[in-house]
Amino acid sequence: MIVTRLDEAQLLDRIEELADLLVDTVQDGASVGFLAPLDRTAAMAWWKERAAGVGAGRLAVWVAQEGGRTVGTVSLDFPDKPNSRHRAELVKLMVHRDARGRGLGRRLLTTAEQAAIGAGVTLLHLDTETDSLAERLYDSAGWTRAGVIPDYAASPAGVLRPTTIYYKYL
Repeated sequence: MIVTRLDEAQLLDRIEELADLLVDTVQDGASVGFLAPLDRTAAMAWWKERAAGVGAGRLAVWVAQEGGRTVGTVSLDFPDKPNSRHRAELVKLMVHRDARGRGLGRRLLTTAEQAAIGAGVTLLHLDTETDSLAERLYDSAGWTRAGVIPDYAASPAGVLRPTTIYYKYL
């Protein structure tokens, strides 16, 4: 398993694989901001919109590849405001259904945390669907629950679900 950070051109080169991963994640029921069914063309367009942020350094994207295939990703979203440069948001941690259960989510999470430290970030935050499998990962990785917001976002099936806010000091 190889985990690498993508630059803007590399992201655009892998846009189809990233779109397939996003579609698989939504199809499996993960609440990552999209409703099911997610069209592959829409998923590609969403990733394409991220490319400029990667090029500008506002977004860092890593991919995990196995056998030449993208099976996971995680991103850090860096704020553009001067008073918040000490923090970043962990976003879109996704692992393909076929690659789950082998520690890849933890590896991607650790990669992002280490990169954040290297970038001078001292505080990470994220949100995830309450009672999701992702909560177990964040709890076991030392993240702190800040609270729950009811009816925060619709699940891929369109049902309003609560979200849990987490943070971690680095």
